[in-house]
Amino acid sequence: MHSRNSQEQVKERRRQPRGDSHLPAQADQGTRGLRAYAGRMPAFKRPRKKTVIIAGTVLAALFLGWLLTAYQLFYNVHTQPPQRVDAVVMLGGASKERMLDAMMLRSDLDAQFLVLSNTHTAGNASADEYCDTHSNKNIYPDIVCFDPSPMNTRGEATDLGRLAAEYGWRDIAVVTSTYHIERAGLLMQQCVDADVTMVATTPQFTAWQWFRRFVIETGGLIDVHLNKQCAPPPTP
Repeated sequence: MHSRNSQEQVKERRRQPRGDSHLPAQADQGTRGLRAYAGRMPAFKRPRKKTVIIAGTVLAALFLGWLLTAYQLFYNVHTQPPQRVDAVVMLGGASKERMLDAMMLRSDLDAQFLVLSNTHTAGNASADEYCDTHSNKNIYPDIVCFDPSPMNTRGEATDLGRLAAEYGWRDIAVVTSTYHIERAGLLMQQCVDADVTMVATTPQFTAWQWFRRFVIETGGLIDVHLNKQCAPPPTP
């Protein structure tokens, strides 16, 4: 009797499917389903070499396009001085480069006023010193120094708009570096109710310094277009 039962148990085990025999029937069917689904899933493919080359080519083209645009906007800048102005303005930040040009331009145009941005920064030391020694309005009524608020090009443009209205200036020449002409010019258009002519000076930069200015001025130019601090003057 015992021998017969043992033989029947062995036969019953043989009838059960091999692999995962310890799982219940429903669990075993679920496992088979997962395996079948996994078999139908597409295998993960690494990026093809051609795709990488195309992506690299596109990025290189975008970079080259930006570089050429920045070169034209911030380096290859040519300006013509006006015939006459009421005031010559030097924007702050690089007075060693800009101040002499501003003073010579004033002399050439016989402009009544010389206007200097007084920033109290290391890069503007010569202009700040000039303002300190020419602060007496009784002796130097034709020298106008102002502290921009905020201390950036937006602040300078805003204050120049106020000064132009206060002094009655109708024509102004603004002296600044070549890389600064585009951004500063847009701000002057927004803030100053007068005819503004931008006059460029050329800094002595290394290639790396120029590239750095390209990046900075690109961000600044985007900011000018997106955040217009000064509204254009109302039309009559």
